[in-house]
Amino acid sequence: MRRILVNMKDLFFADALAQSLQADPRGGFTVQRVTAPEELVQYSALYSPYAVLMEVTRYPPYGIEERLKIRNAVKTIRPDCKVVLVVDENSEKEAADRVRQAKKDGLIDQFIYGSISPAYLVALMDTL
Repeated sequence: MRRILVNMKDLFFADALAQSLQADPRGGFTVQRVTAPEELVQYSALYSPYAVLMEVTRYPPYGIEERLKIRNAVKTIRPDCKVVLVVDENSEKEAADRVRQAKKDGLIDQFIYGSISPAYLVALMDTL
């Protein structure tokens, strides 16, 4: 089983995302929701995650700057851990642009928009 740590402001979306990842038998994922952003680094040290999914908004502590700081700390502990940022491309247009640029700059492994289908989410995570 590949463990994925999820930290999102939108709890409903986080639950739906976790259920989608765990329900697909091809993915082999187990999801651990982390309620506080600062706990991601601690959980990364404890659980050796395959990936960390973090929601990005325009407001702290979910802003791109805070997320990239967490990314750096996680990568220091677990260099092979994939970092994926989730952003709502409709209501967070500026944040979405910055997340896309972080991918172009090689700072994150992948990004996904909040409008992604569950099947595509599982396929994307499986191919990281």
